[in-house]
Order: sequence, then structure tokens, then C-alpha cells
Amino acid sequence: MKKDFSAPTMKDVAREAGVALGTVSKVVNGLPVGDSYRIRVEAAIRKLNYQVNSYAQGLKANRTYTVALLIPNTIDPFYASLTYYINVALMKKRYRMLLCATDYDPRQEQEYVMMAQQNKVDGIIGLTYNPHLIVDENTPFVAIDRSMGPKIPCVACDNFAGGQIAAEKLADLGCKHAAFLRSGSALSNEPNKRKAGFEAGCLSRGLSYEMKILNDGDPIEEFEHFISEHIQDGKLSFDGIFCVTDRLAYHVLHILHRFQIRVPEDVQLIGFDGIRTFGSMDYHCSTIVQPVPDMAEMCVDLLLRENTMAKPPLVCLPVTYAYGGTTLEEDIHADR
Repeated sequence: MKKDFSAPTMKDVAREAGVALGTVSKVVNGLPVGDSYRIRVEAAIRKLNYQVNSYAQGLKANRTYTVALLIPNTIDPFYASLTYYINVALMKKRYRMLLCATDYDPRQEQEYVMMAQQNKVDGIIGLTYNPHLIVDENTPFVAIDRSMGPKIPCVACDNFAGGQIAAEKLADLGCKHAAFLRSGSALSNEPNKRKAGFEAGCLSRGLSYEMKILNDGDPIEEFEHFISEHIQDGKLSFDGIFCVTDRLAYHVLHILHRFQIRVPEDVQLIGFDGIRTFGSMDYHCSTIVQPVPDMAEMCVDLLLRENTMAKPPLVCLPVTYAYGGTTLEEDIHADR
């Protein structure tokens, strides 16, 4: 006599739990039921090793329970963190993530959008650099860091406030003359507001400043030339630096070390993003921390909202400052 090795069904779970089939369906789909029923159903699911048929669920609900994420790469620590938390937020909603690494290529971004739409994803979350990106109006889309029109919500941190906090922190820590260093996309996007925020912060504290701005593709060596031009008799002409990303701060720290400029004794430095060092999980530098988990949750929440009228065109989430060893704050606290 052959043993039946067929996978358990929802009916089997209902029979094992001693409840109606509809009760099992509610538990599986995350709908409210009494606690006693839910506990019995979950126990039966574990005992029988019942697996939800998400494909069948999708056919019934006209959904695939899949969301595409367009991200430049997962090598950069900020993008990697964002990818991780978006995946976590989707899993909480019982959705899967289709990861599309675009490598900053506008053509690749458009190809991924078309591929995602052909696979009938339930929506797309995108951190993109294609100013002419075409997305079907029937495909829900949430943008990160760049407004793409009134019908597409954009999620970002408060970049203006971040730049302002950085300038004011440098001034409060004793800096008299600061440098603003930026390398990034020439597109109009939310991170560009860090510059205006920094200028506002300098104005509010009476902090003088100068700027060096590069666009994507410009050689990073330009920053080395800029710094070397501001060194006289082994001393920098500025005592504070704000880098618009922690990645840029990493490069600038190496440049300063090569010139034997001490950080933070000779010059204090603040980055932006909140990148942590592998192993110790300390901040790589003193930094403006983006609320990445909250940004990820907001992206998923906006994408899956049924009411399109309840989707704001822009959501800015608050940032915080964190000490990471490249400012004198620890020494100041030690003196108190």
C-alpha cells in the first residue's frame, strides 16, 4: 500500500485545528480572528508543515505578491542597507522582492521597469537616475530621493535639515571656516538640498565656508587638488569639512592622512548617511544618519496603499547627528 506524500491542504489544517475552513483562510491571509482560533490554526500549520500557495493566492486576488526594487547596486553600504530593510518591510506584508541592480545606467533602469511590468509585479520602488523613465500609470511606483511627478510619491530623509545640522554642529564644536564637498548626480533630487541646508546653517552660526562640487564622472582626484591648494605650512585654511556622503568622507579622510592632516585635531569632518564599520558597527565617521528602516517601511506602506488619493507627493523623514570619531565632541564631553 502506497503512502500518501501529497502536501497538506488548507482543509487538512482546518480538520487538524478543529475549525472552519474560512477561519484558516483568515489566519493565512492575516485577517483578524479570535486569539484561541488563531493559536489552534498556527499550531496545526506547524504540525502539518503546511505551506501557503502564494501563486494560487495571487490568482484569486489578481496579484503576484511581488514588488520590484530598482537600486544602483548592493555594494555601496547605504544602498545595501536600504535593500535589506525594504526586503524586511515587504516580508512583513508577505510580499517578495524582485531585486534589480541598475548600476546607475538609465537604459538598464528602463529595461528593468519593462521587465517588472511584464512579470505583473504589484508595484515598483525605485532609486533611479533616468530623468526620462517611463512607468505605466497602472503600475504603482514609489521613488526614493527624487520627485518624478505629482502622481508618484517620493520618500526621502530631510536633506535640508541634515545639511543645516552639519553646519551648526561644526560651528558649535569651534570651527571658524568650513568646506562643503559634494560629488553626485547633476539631476534635481532631494539630496541636493543638503547644500542649501549647509548654507543656511553657516548663515545662522556666522560660519564662513567655501565649496568644491563635482558631478558624477568627474575624477575624485579633484578633491585632492582642492585640499592641497588650501594647505600652507602644513596647515589647512579651513578647520571643518562637511561631505555630502559617508562614501565621500571615506575618500577625503584618506586624502587628509596622506597630507598628514590630523582628524579631528586639525580639521573636523562630518559625513552623511550613517554608514557603520563592519565588525564593530561603529559609525565610519561623525555623520548625519538617515532613518533607513523608517524610509523602507514608508516606501512599502505607500506602495501598497489602495487609496491613491492618500499618497502624498513627498515624505521627508527626520535625520539625526551621530558622533563617529571625526569631530572633537568626545573630547569636549570628557572635559565637563
